[in-house]
Amino acid sequence: MHNPFKTLLARKDLAAGYPVGTFAMAASPMVAEALGCVGFDWAVVDMEHTPLDLVNLVGMLQAVAGTSMLPITRVPWNDTVMVKRVLDAGAQTLMFPFVQNVEEARAAVAACKYAPHGVRGMAAMSRGSRFGTVKDYFKVANDAVSVVVQIETPQAMALIDKIAAVDGVDSIFMGPGDLSGAMGHVGNPMHEEVVAAMADGVKRCHAIGKPVGSVAGTPEAVAIYRDIGIDYIGCASDLGLMMRQCAAVLSTIRSQKVVVNTTGY
Repeated sequence: MHNPFKTLLARKDLAAGYPVGTFAMAASPMVAEALGCVGFDWAVVDMEHTPLDLVNLVGMLQAVAGTSMLPITRVPWNDTVMVKRVLDAGAQTLMFPFVQNVEEARAAVAACKYAPHGVRGMAAMSRGSRFGTVKDYFKVANDAVSVVVQIETPQAMALIDKIAAVDGVDSIFMGPGDLSGAMGHVGNPMHEEVVAAMADGVKRCHAIGKPVGSVAGTPEAVAIYRDIGIDYIGCASDLGLMMRQCAAVLSTIRSQKVVVNTTGY
């Protein structure tokens, strides 16, 4: 087994020069499949801020499997039991929210790895092992899992290079929403102080060879994040993009002047 997301981050031939993704917040397999069909390279399948449960997660993963879009499953919390179940459900790349220090990063990695490198419970029959058909699954599964940890506070940013250096952490994902709030700029993730802090974090992670991702609200913000060196960038979410387009269409329709024909023809 291999991890396609690790391969994606290592590719140099992407048309846009970097992997572009989004967040799947609608908890809908059909919407997630549509995101894959439109051409996103990856999407965060979010269990932290949506009503998505484990049964529906399987449906989401099955839906995007028919597209080239790679799913990153964001677990609700850094919880060993939940991680075990998500991996058994077939997720290969996991994102851990609100990782604050080295110890929490190590716990995330351990939850994703079989012994002797971790504490993931072994199940001979699961979707993760393709129902027992993957040869030597318990021996190859550790390398097939990718661990992404989120940095979302100034306290975590201060330790970002140490967290990124934890063995088994494959990439860092900076959360500008929570970070901006924690820095006193609630609702303004593009504030210059926040962007500067993120730029510093990128440099420190790159110095030890770890890629960094983030999410931006608009294509213009994506361009700013690319300028500071972020390696993979998400733009908004399925719901955000839908609501934005719906609002624009409604505004256009309602602003059109109706011309009444008084000629009778």
